[in-house]
Amino acid sequence: MYLADRPSAASPAEVGRPSRVRRGVAALPSTVLVLGTVSLITDVSSEMITAVLPLYLVAELGLSPLGFGVLDGVYNGVSALVRLVGGRVSDRGGGGGHKAVAAVGYGLSALCKPLLLMVHSLPLIGAVLAMDRTGKGLRTAPRDAMISLAAEPAVRGRAFGAHRAMDTAGALGGPLVAFLLLRAASGGYDAVFTVSFCVAVLGVLVLVLFVPGRARDTARRTGERAPVRTRMPVRTLLGRPEVRRLTGCAVLLGLTTVSDSFLYLTLQRRVDLPAGWFPLLPLGTAAAFLLLAVPLGAVADRLGRRRLFLAGHLTLLCAYGLLTAPLAGGTPLVCAVLVLHGAFYAATDGVLAAATADAVPEEVRGGGLALVQTGQTAARFACSLAFGAAWTAWGDRTAVLAAALGLALAAALSARLLHRATPARPPVAPP
Repeated sequence: MYLADRPSAASPAEVGRPSRVRRGVAALPSTVLVLGTVSLITDVSSEMITAVLPLYLVAELGLSPLGFGVLDGVYNGVSALVRLVGGRVSDRGGGGGHKAVAAVGYGLSALCKPLLLMVHSLPLIGAVLAMDRTGKGLRTAPRDAMISLAAEPAVRGRAFGAHRAMDTAGALGGPLVAFLLLRAASGGYDAVFTVSFCVAVLGVLVLVLFVPGRARDTARRTGERAPVRTRMPVRTLLGRPEVRRLTGCAVLLGLTTVSDSFLYLTLQRRVDLPAGWFPLLPLGTAAAFLLLAVPLGAVADRLGRRRLFLAGHLTLLCAYGLLTAPLAGGTPLVCAVLVLHGAFYAATDGVLAAATADAVPEEVRGGGLALVQTGQTAARFACSLAFGAAWTAWGDRTAVLAAALGLALAAALSARLLHRATPARPPVAPP
C-alpha cells in the first residue's frame, strides 16, 4: 500500500560526518535516556494497577461490560481533555516549561495511588482514576516535546522507539510485581496500591533531579539560543495540512482501537484463563513492544513514519481476526494475539509522535503533539463506550468482529488520506 511518506535524502554534510543513526541507542541524547528511565519507573507503578483493575471491577465488584466500558472510557478519555492544555501551557513556559508541566503531571498521578486505598464505591474509584489520567494527560505532550527537541530529526523515530522501549520495560515489570503481590500478600489489592505509590514517587524524584531543562540541554547540543515561545491557536495548527491529516488519521483509527483492558478480557474468556493468571496477559504485549520498539523506530526513520503507523494498525487487525476466528484456543492463540498487540504499539505509539514532530514548528511542539494525541485519545474514549455497549448487546466475539470491520474501513480511508499528503522534510541536524 503506497503512502507518500519517504525519508529525506542525505545532505553532503550528513554523508561526510560520522552518523549517529548507525550508533544506536548509545548515540541518543541524555535527555531521551533519562526520560525513558522516568517512564520506566512510572510505568511499573501504573501498570501494577492497570493489570489488576479490570478483573477487580468486573469479577469482584460485578460491573457489567457496559459499566466497565464507561469507566474505561473515563480512564482513557479524561487525559484527552487535558492533554491539549498540558502541551500548550508547556509551550508558553519558556525554557523549562516542558519539564515543569511534566513534573506536575507525574506528581498528580503519584498522589492518586494511595487514594485507591481509601475509596471503594464505583463513583469514587472513577473520580480517582480520572484524576490519575489528568496527570497523564498533562505530562505526555511536554515529555514527547522534550524528546523531539533533544533528538536530531534523522533519528527521531529511534529516539521515540528507545523511550517507548524503556517505558515498556516498566509495563513489563508492573504486572509481574502485581502478580507476585497478589499471590504473596494477604491484602493483595492494598499491597499493590501501596507499592505502586512508592514507585511513582521515585519516578517523580528522578524527573526533578536528573532531567535537564529544555533550553539548557539544547543549547549545549547546538550552541544556539532556545527559540522564543509563541502562541499558535488550535485552528492555526489544524490549518497546516500535515497536522490536519495526521490528526484525522489518528481519530479514524482510534475510533476502532479496542482498549487493552477489553482485549485482555476477551482473550481471557476465549481461552478460559484462570483469574489468577489474568494480570500476566499485559506481560506478553509489553515483551513484544520492548523487543520491537527500537527496531521499528529505526525502520520508520528509513522507510517512512506514517507508512509504518498505518502498518501497525493492520497488525492490530490481525489480532482481532484471531480473536474472532473459529480456531482452537490455548497457549498458541494467547501468544499470537499478545505478540501482534505488542507489535501494534511498537509500530504506532512513538512513530506517531515522531511523525507529528516533523510537521509541527519547534516553538509550538508541545501543543502540536498534544493536538494529535488528543484526537487519538478522544476517539479511543468513544471506542470504549461503543465497544462496551456492543459487548453487552451482542457478546464479546461479535463486538470484536464489528471493531475489526471498522478498523479495516478506517485503515483504507487513512491510506487514501495519507497518500495525498506532501511529506515534510526534517531539517538536517548540525554536525
